[in-house]
Amino acid sequence: MTKNQTAGVAEESADVVVLGAGVAGLTLANILQAAGIDCVVLERATRAHVETRARAGFLVPNTARVLDRHGLAEGLHRDGRPHGSCEFRTETGSFRLDYSTLGPCEPHTAYPQQNLVTDLLAHYLAAGGRVHFETAADAVHDIDGPRPTVDARDADGRPRRWRARYVAGCDGRHGAARRSLPPGTRRHQRDHGVTWLSLLAEAPPSLDAIGYALHRNGFAGHMTRTPQVTRYYLQYERGTPADAWSEDRIWDELDLRLGAAEHGPLRRGPIFQRGTIDLESDVVETLRHGSLLLAGDAASLLPPAAAKGANVAVLEAELLALALVDDLAHGDPTGLDQYSDRCLVHVWRAQEFSRWMVQLMHAPAGPDGASHFHDSLRRARIESLRTSRSHQDWFAENYVGI
Repeated sequence: MTKNQTAGVAEESADVVVLGAGVAGLTLANILQAAGIDCVVLERATRAHVETRARAGFLVPNTARVLDRHGLAEGLHRDGRPHGSCEFRTETGSFRLDYSTLGPCEPHTAYPQQNLVTDLLAHYLAAGGRVHFETAADAVHDIDGPRPTVDARDADGRPRRWRARYVAGCDGRHGAARRSLPPGTRRHQRDHGVTWLSLLAEAPPSLDAIGYALHRNGFAGHMTRTPQVTRYYLQYERGTPADAWSEDRIWDELDLRLGAAEHGPLRRGPIFQRGTIDLESDVVETLRHGSLLLAGDAASLLPPAAAKGANVAVLEAELLALALVDDLAHGDPTGLDQYSDRCLVHVWRAQEFSRWMVQLMHAPAGPDGASHFHDSLRRARIESLRTSRSHQDWFAENYVGI
């Protein structure tokens, strides 16, 4: 690392500047740090925000294997819980799939994403890693040359400039990395026309399975986070504020859609976090632009219907880290040359299955809307999933695959 001053701007350097201290950025930084690669992480939020930001909570087997390979799975093994069943509820009946006994016969691990981020951050800092919190990256420059720069501002608004060999954009779809992509970059977007009210309740899980409810009022979902906290989703009218419904109304609607009258009441508790999510897909091609490389939500946004986002991010982070090590430590650029193509195979597979889940759980948006034809197609999909072993094996393979 070097420091100097240029025209009043504090200037520093690292071989790799990582933008974003989320799952992708911290997985990448840990692997680079362990390999002796000089790197720094720039994060616009506070450390407290990063460590408490609740997102996904279901990790696929490949994610656990990546964390294991790099010595990053201690918290996962200590506090994560295997999860291998999901239950589908409709107004005409319900059934359960023990997907850990189907297809590849592998479960998820239930482990809140904020816990994983906290683990990754602690491991990185303990190994001497550098993170600058409350440092907002504004733009990445000179990505076609050998020494790109990142213009940023620290917590006091003072300008800073970082010089690097490579910049890893792991700062989300609205971050500096995406804003710095060259004109003509291909970006594939799809709005699935569905909005969810996302809820965290201080209440024990009411099912010992992931719950998917298909109801005339709309979708409802039940996902375990910890023995004391449960994630719920409700399909919600787009544009409605997240705080428009009272807690009683929310619980009553969850009871209705999840069939509490038939299956038993839900365990209620205070709702301590709520927000709305518009289900969208967004993919950038390519993921490499000279010395700027994308991973995580900066590379592709996935709808949460299949819980693939964090898992794809970890896969991308490992591929990118190993490619950077090969290039910087061994002079072999092959991995970086292949990085985008290798990742996009997984990205599009995850997008396809996520879209399938969206179509399974929701009536079509737009002029098609709810209709007898589309409702009948959805019932046919559910019936096939209930009765066909080959369909169940396909579901299990894609549900835990990446």
